[in-house]
Amino acid sequence: MEINGKEIAQKILESIKKRVDELKNKEIFPTLAIILIGDDPASKVYVNQKIKKADEVGIKTILINIASNSDATSELKLVEIIKKLNKDKSVDGIIVQRPLPKNIDQELITNAVSPEKDVDGLRRDSKFEMPLGLAVLEILKQIHGSTPGVDAQKFRNWIKSKKITVIGKGITGGGPVINILKKLNIEPTLIDSKTHNSRLATKNSDVIVSAVGKPNIINSESIKKDTILISIGIHKGSDGKLHGDYNENEIKNIASFYTPTPGGVGPVNVAMLLKNVALSV
Repeated sequence: MEINGKEIAQKILESIKKRVDELKNKEIFPTLAIILIGDDPASKVYVNQKIKKADEVGIKTILINIASNSDATSELKLVEIIKKLNKDKSVDGIIVQRPLPKNIDQELITNAVSPEKDVDGLRRDSKFEMPLGLAVLEILKQIHGSTPGVDAQKFRNWIKSKKITVIGKGITGGGPVINILKKLNIEPTLIDSKTHNSRLATKNSDVIVSAVGKPNIINSESIKKDTILISIGIHKGSDGKLHGDYNENEIKNIASFYTPTPGGVGPVNVAMLLKNVALSV
């Protein structure tokens, strides 16, 4: 069964809007600052989606677009911009859109953002969980059929009973999923480019989260019947369209549930980011 990420995201966005409306009645206006470096087409799409959905729920956004050849892309200048936003009491959340230029130290920029405003949850001492990890959990809760706040322990028992494999462990992919699973005392099987006989691991998995961004990372021969498939990885195909880490037509009659691309994890990820912003106030 195909999982409709847009429907899951819409329910989350509706609850965010209620909170934002309540805050506005108290003269509090949640605000998210987004720093975008360069003109990477994919990054622009992601940022525009965040701005669009933020507007729908009433969260104000400030976009700081820096040319990739600008002096401001030096680490020092970028840190100065972030420090100003940290001090700005009207700004509640700050994100620096990834990927960053290669000349920028990612860890330095991550740690420049105040933990109270790190709504991407990238700092180790961040006040927030990573939205992508939260998004995958929300999708799994939907599959389990959990009622928010009611079936938390049932869901934990269910997810702990599953053999989970994560393919890829990057900071904007598998990493957030691995981190949030470990906080639930779940040790997933990890697969990366150095893993030998990865098919054996995927064949024995109940849940596979793939975050590679290349075609056919998973196929019909690498999964068992009724596997749950979640694709975080995205790539542009020869048809010019976005695709996930598996061919949906090939796996749809084998997997019990799977996320499509687009319209799977992406919308839920944006919703969970905005939920962090709403909770930051």
